[in-house]
Amino acid sequence: MAARCVRLARHSLPALALSTKQKNIGRNLEEDVGQNEQKTDTPSTEKTLMDEKVKLEEQLKETAKLYGIQGFCKDLLEVADILEKATQSDLYEGLVMTEVQIQKVFTKHGLLWLNPVGARFDPYKHEALFHTPVEGKEPGTVALVSKVGCKLHGRTLRPALVGVVKEA
Repeated sequence: MAARCVRLARHSLPALALSTKQKNIGRNLEEDVGQNEQKTDTPSTEKTLMDEKVKLEEQLKETAKLYGIQGFCKDLLEVADILEKATQSDLYEGLVMTEVQIQKVFTKHGLLWLNPVGARFDPYKHEALFHTPVEGKEPGTVALVSKVGCKLHGRTLRPALVGVVKEA
């Protein structure tokens, strides 16, 4: 009986080993198919994520455009309040108060005035309206300012409109 068991074991072990290999191959095949499906899903998932990211960035840009000047507008409300009071009381005093308040708001937000009388003409900061000879002044300097210019955080927002000295 022991001999019979040994013969039976020898006969069925290769079949059992073969069966186990086939099962492992089947599992590996299923895993490979699953990985391939994941690989095909990955680009579409990445594309979806990128699309969502682009949409979110666009929404943030739109929000920034809409509400970016909120602080500036809030500060201008004080100027509007003073102007309203000015119309109800002494007009000159109210206008002076409004001028002072609006200058504070502009300064707070980085807006500086350019009044370049006597300064060297700079085409990046000034716009020449005319040239005129002026005794006692160096040619190429600003003789008259028709309208003051403005700079916002170092960038010329509006050039000063000026008259420039020329040689006599």
